[in-house]
Amino acid sequence: MKRASRVVFSVFTAIALLYVVYFMPLPLYIFKPGTAEDIHPMVHVKQASEEKGKFMLTTVQVADATVFGYLMSYIRPYEELRLKRELLRNNETEAEYSRRQEVVMITSQADAIQAVYKRLNIPYHISKDGVVIQQVYPNVPAHDVLRAGDTIVKIDDKPIQTMEEVRGGVTGKKAGETVSVSYKRKGVIETKDIALAALPADPSAQPANAAPAASRVGLGVVLTELHSVKAESEEQQVTIQAGDIGGPSAGLMFSLEIYNRLAPGDITKGYKVAGTGEIDPEGHVGVIGGIQHKIVAADRAGAEIFFSPTDYKAPTGQTIPNYSDAKKRADELGTKMTVVPVATMDEALDYLAKLPAKPGS
Repeated sequence: MKRASRVVFSVFTAIALLYVVYFMPLPLYIFKPGTAEDIHPMVHVKQASEEKGKFMLTTVQVADATVFGYLMSYIRPYEELRLKRELLRNNETEAEYSRRQEVVMITSQADAIQAVYKRLNIPYHISKDGVVIQQVYPNVPAHDVLRAGDTIVKIDDKPIQTMEEVRGGVTGKKAGETVSVSYKRKGVIETKDIALAALPADPSAQPANAAPAASRVGLGVVLTELHSVKAESEEQQVTIQAGDIGGPSAGLMFSLEIYNRLAPGDITKGYKVAGTGEIDPEGHVGVIGGIQHKIVAADRAGAEIFFSPTDYKAPTGQTIPNYSDAKKRADELGTKMTVVPVATMDEALDYLAKLPAKPGS
């Protein structure tokens, strides 16, 4: 009996140890090089085009850290540990973080399309596609009903398309009063009565130098407005399907692919061009995170050119590095890939315009 007990104890101890080392998540993420994805299949335009080279967006792989992964990150090259709380905002869950990344990707695609339409003087208009929930605060009645990813359709039978209309739907009401909320989830519209909650004051809604309000009343959700860009000509309408890739950092590369599909000629000139960077509707390129990992992904995919956002100097005087980090990692790799800093889409287009065509293209 004693021997059997020792065997059972040893087995359970071994199982527990395996779980702790290999499966129990730590409050850390491991960041490492992801992939370099060909954008051409993601962008859809009726207008025919031909590309001898390719544009590639680059990704960072993010994984939960275990004890084993934590230890291996000190051995494996190009892996970085970061606390989860550095990425999760306002106590959001990992599911809400993922949804936020999906939403900003959709917004990034719309901004890239708009930037190209402006550059090519293509007539277009903006279509409002509704208000989506990115996060539901804990400890509010709405937390038991609404989820990140839901689209608010109506409040008390009033159609909703903007965040201002959501605020208007609860104006004049008190905490504890209920409103009828219609929301769409996975294509199905449901309607529920939800009690309003007392929330901390929203500093962004207060006039400058005004005394902050003690509290406000609302559902307790973080919202974002979705919009799409519609070309007046159906032949020039662009749609993007990027699968499960999230985040805003593919904006620049989407804009270059879209430009190549709508403008005459082939601006790739036979080269494999990778890169990263947010973009706004005016074509300005914004800094992003994880560029040192994206350089590795691009090099592994055989990219010959990599577009990086320039280093950004904040009004506080702090410099947010992008190009300098990208160039440092490229030098460490000993890659032949050329890293090109750009502040606007036009700078990237000018660089490509001056390139000689690749032999054989």
